[in-house]
Amino acid sequence: MTEIGLIDSVIESAGPVALIGGGDVPGAVAERVLGMAGAVVGADGGAEWLLRRGRMPDAVIGDMDSLTPRWSRRLPPERLHRVTEQDSTDFEKCLTRIEAPLVLGVGFLGAQVDHMLAAFSVLARFPDRPCLLAGSNDVVFHAPPRLRLTLGRGARFSLYPMRQVSGHSVGLEWPIDGVTFAPDARVGTSNRVRGPVELSFDGPGMLVILPVAALADVVAALLGSDARWPALAG
Repeated sequence: MTEIGLIDSVIESAGPVALIGGGDVPGAVAERVLGMAGAVVGADGGAEWLLRRGRMPDAVIGDMDSLTPRWSRRLPPERLHRVTEQDSTDFEKCLTRIEAPLVLGVGFLGAQVDHMLAAFSVLARFPDRPCLLAGSNDVVFHAPPRLRLTLGRGARFSLYPMRQVSGHSVGLEWPIDGVTFAPDARVGTSNRVRGPVELSFDGPGMLVILPVAALADVVAALLGSDARWPALAG
């Protein structure tokens, strides 16, 4: 197994990369994500889900405390990338080592609220690494500087700030103009779509939460726009 430093890339791709985590992996959603991506990465124990379904991951990244020897033996050693430090989650270890226009993660939203909150924190800390997380019911992603989406009228459209942030909206039942959002103050959950949506923000820090039915539309929108924010200092 290879020791990888924080600045080293394990996977570089010109197209979307699928990332399978070790949490709840809804099969139908995961298969859709795999169909949208080229390269596939297992986050530690997420490799088992792939191997059980006959899919060899291009890389497995993590501290390897969840991937049992039974399954790790089935992987070529050069595809195993152990990161031993314990200051970051397996999701962060993977996201910071994948260079791609978009990472599509499955297995990071689910029953364990603490794991899900940790994943949201990673999305907020690395706005320069576009990533969409998909679960059984929702998709979650860090809002790019500008976003355009066409969704069904009445669709649920939630915004959750991870730091203080303001923005502009078109096409929402309750516009966000003039609102200062913050995680300990105003949030924007359970808004609704009235028409084609346009959003812009004055800085990074806003997560968008939509029904999983919007998965393909969101992927197309993120790939069709500049989804990267400048890396945050520190």
